[in-house]
Amino acid sequence: MTVVQRPWWKDAVVYQIYPASFKDSNGDGIGDLNGIISELDYIRSIGTDCIWICPIFDSPQVDMGYDIRDYEDVYAPYGTLQDMERLIDETHSRGMRIILDLVVNHTSDQHKWFQESRSSKDNPKRDWYIWRPARYVDGERKPPNNWVSNFTGSVWQWDPQTEEYYLHLFCPEQPDLNWENPETRQAIYKSAMEFWLERGVDGFRVDTVNMYSKGEMLDAPITDPNSDWQFAGLQYCNGPRMAEFLSEMNTILEKYDAMTVGECPNTPDMKRVLEYVSAKEKQLNMVFQFDVVDVGQGPYKFQTTPYNWTLPEFKRAIKQTQDLLLPPSDGWTTVFLENHDQSRSITRFTSDAPEHRVAGGKMLALMMAALSGTLFIYQGQEIGLTNFPETWDMSEYKDVDSSNYYKMVAERTKNDPEALKAAKTSLQHLARDHSRVPMSWSKAKFNGFSPADAKAQPWMRPLEDAEVCNVADQQGDKNSVLAFWKRILKVRKEWNDLLVHGIYEDLDIENKDFFCFSKTHGDKKAVAICNFTDKEQALAWPASVKDSKKDLLVSSVDDCAEGSLKAFEGRVYLLA
Repeated sequence: MTVVQRPWWKDAVVYQIYPASFKDSNGDGIGDLNGIISELDYIRSIGTDCIWICPIFDSPQVDMGYDIRDYEDVYAPYGTLQDMERLIDETHSRGMRIILDLVVNHTSDQHKWFQESRSSKDNPKRDWYIWRPARYVDGERKPPNNWVSNFTGSVWQWDPQTEEYYLHLFCPEQPDLNWENPETRQAIYKSAMEFWLERGVDGFRVDTVNMYSKGEMLDAPITDPNSDWQFAGLQYCNGPRMAEFLSEMNTILEKYDAMTVGECPNTPDMKRVLEYVSAKEKQLNMVFQFDVVDVGQGPYKFQTTPYNWTLPEFKRAIKQTQDLLLPPSDGWTTVFLENHDQSRSITRFTSDAPEHRVAGGKMLALMMAALSGTLFIYQGQEIGLTNFPETWDMSEYKDVDSSNYYKMVAERTKNDPEALKAAKTSLQHLARDHSRVPMSWSKAKFNGFSPADAKAQPWMRPLEDAEVCNVADQQGDKNSVLAFWKRILKVRKEWNDLLVHGIYEDLDIENKDFFCFSKTHGDKKAVAICNFTDKEQALAWPASVKDSKKDLLVSSVDDCAEGSLKAFEGRVYLLA
């Protein structure tokens, strides 16, 4: 019998690194590549197989490196191209893989391609970006359509030199590349992909992967009557030529056996998602669906009340992404709760109260490890970092998304104190800034993020709770969140068929307190149960497994009781 070798990325646990905030080796207050190299053994010790590093490329840093000036060079405060090559080699020497962010929907406005494109209407690179003439209404100049940018305001920026607008789905400093132009596409593949694949990277997390084909760019329906600019994500995502563009990219990736995981927002149609991840279609290996991390968000991300969600909603979102593996699917899926664009999962989905944060962190680790697909952990998640406190004022929010939102509320409400208070409350819950604070390595000065004799302050304020939550202490504490992550990842590998590749079924989706699901692979079956409340609860099984013989495989607490689940306790049982 022929044993089919599974691709490495299906069984991998990927550790995501935000370079500015991971570890500062030279005391300038900014994390760097040598800082990452110094902690590769630590990352490996958790049980991870691969690192994904957020953009390290040369950039003006308007959007923390997602505005790239040169794909073939490194942002100087992070290090040099030689440092990056050494990081690739050091990662491989430990038996780990490395993937980079591929940001090719847009560049920085300082990229040499855009500098040429905007220089004149007849420049050979004019059509490398998306330029349009103005509309005139009653003699007044207006942008070509009413789309709102992902960071508020219009997606169109007027360029007085050539008297046209260019498109930017994100900041004005991030002009969108024109994927309709085959010459542009070939330049992207060569500079952003092959340059790094030749240096040994094992694949890419593909930023905004479904935005390359914009469609007709007609006006969006009016969903925010108070604004001139309207949500258009369902128009500019998943356009008519996406399959063609991704297949073309995949031809290059296949030569290097490189993996891809695409960021796939605004895609409610799961048939569309299945096309992206189908092995037969050869577009992407897997995607990040946002169903789970969007739970509890308002119509606009920050227009929301904290904890505005129910457990059944959360479970439906998980089911949506787990169901990508249901036969006859030939696709794959991902498991994640945190990344550089999300706030901390303990704060959002359990409780960051001192008495509950460790239990919450362990239960979420158990839940994630028992779900099928490639597992992604974000730096600090493995030690149970939480959001920074409400007492921090707006000066601590460094992200362009946060500051733009707060400014927009101030302008719309003429600085109404109640509206600004509500805006800050929602930012304290959902802002991207919470994931971007420096790592807490120890109780030392700067939480061990920078050397103790560093001349500069860290670029973002370190958390104040390093006394109770840091890597050094948790490495020596068998009851820590870190120790439990190490343990649960070993269990996941040991029961790989069942936990990574098994078919998921929610056993009691309407239960508001417990999350109970089964995993099936061949004749093997497991059941996981998690108490999502802050109180001990009587252990009540759904009817379908109530009378089955169960052998406890792992619990997130050491002293688990026979007939009850402690606050934020999770367990996995094997069914006999």
